[in-house]
Amino acid sequence: MRLASLVLCASALAACNAGDAQGSRDRATSPSGARPFVVQELAAFNEPWAMTFLPGGEALITEKGGRLVLWSPGISVRAVAGVPRVAYAGQGGLGDVVLHPEYGDNKLVYLSWVEAGSGGTSGAVVGRARLETSPQGARLGAMQVIWRQSPKVSGSGHFGHRMAFSPNGQFLFITSSDRQKFTPAQDMGANLGKVVRLSPAGGIPSDNPFHGRGAVTSQIWSLGHRNPLGIAFAPNGDLWTHEMGPRGGDEMNRIERGANYGYPIVSNGNHYDGRNIPDHSTRPEYNAPELSWTPVISPAGLIFYSGNQFRDWRGDAFMGGLSGQALLRIEVDGGRARVADRWDMGARIREVEQGPDGAIYLLEDGARGRLLKLTPAR
Repeated sequence: MRLASLVLCASALAACNAGDAQGSRDRATSPSGARPFVVQELAAFNEPWAMTFLPGGEALITEKGGRLVLWSPGISVRAVAGVPRVAYAGQGGLGDVVLHPEYGDNKLVYLSWVEAGSGGTSGAVVGRARLETSPQGARLGAMQVIWRQSPKVSGSGHFGHRMAFSPNGQFLFITSSDRQKFTPAQDMGANLGKVVRLSPAGGIPSDNPFHGRGAVTSQIWSLGHRNPLGIAFAPNGDLWTHEMGPRGGDEMNRIERGANYGYPIVSNGNHYDGRNIPDHSTRPEYNAPELSWTPVISPAGLIFYSGNQFRDWRGDAFMGGLSGQALLRIEVDGGRARVADRWDMGARIREVEQGPDGAIYLLEDGARGRLLKLTPAR
């Protein structure tokens, strides 16, 4: 367990973390501002949320309203047919997209989205389907749902549903947020406020920490999370997430098997109505974040860079900031992390991805959100 966190920009004047609210404008001071990269605008999309690159350089991009597109650099944007109907409201809609580790052989694409339930409820789901392309268009074959948030609840916030495959390709990790209900993050009978671990087909691995305690509980890999919107593996194999805190206290966490990260019992922020939440330091039995931000940045998207264009940054993490309107570079050394750079991007950054060319790609949030390509400044 980590007993303390590194708190950046400590302030008692943090604005409410409306990280997914379009009007939020937290603009904390950057440790460095000069941009060592050139920004090229490539395309624009309607509420883009996530992207992943295909082996040939094309990219699949999700739009929250329910459209999946296949973007071909400098050529075209084509809608992909066969996308499930999504419950589009608030923070809900079409979410993440990742490829199966053996995509070159099986063409399997994984999508996350929000589906409606009974009585005005909703929840995130993950499904997989084969991507079929031809000169006439692109489509997903029969979609197979492999995971659902449980239980479905009311409201339209805090779904999470970011995905990452383990480096060996044997396990799929999914972030499942607390749905703004607080206590489910500590409820072992629910998979809300958790990171879950599955096989690529949706099965439950027998070495999960709570295996054998029921179908939902057996999925859980870690608990006590609020709203994790980024998940990625570091070069050394460690799993990292970041998540939005409440009023202050955004976090970056190294995820450990069976660990409890304390929300809503502890947090480095407070409730929106001003009620205090004890800090992590008061309850050392809960894992504290490696990084914490107050004022908030509303982190979204997460990668560990491994390309050749920015060689000095290999192994570093990159994340976007929604309310922070920034791109952050995080140096990670084992279990330690520190902010090395924070660049003002002038827009809410929803997604960060590395292209097969080694460039860094960003998606801006909202209507007319731009796809940006970052290459080294010469």
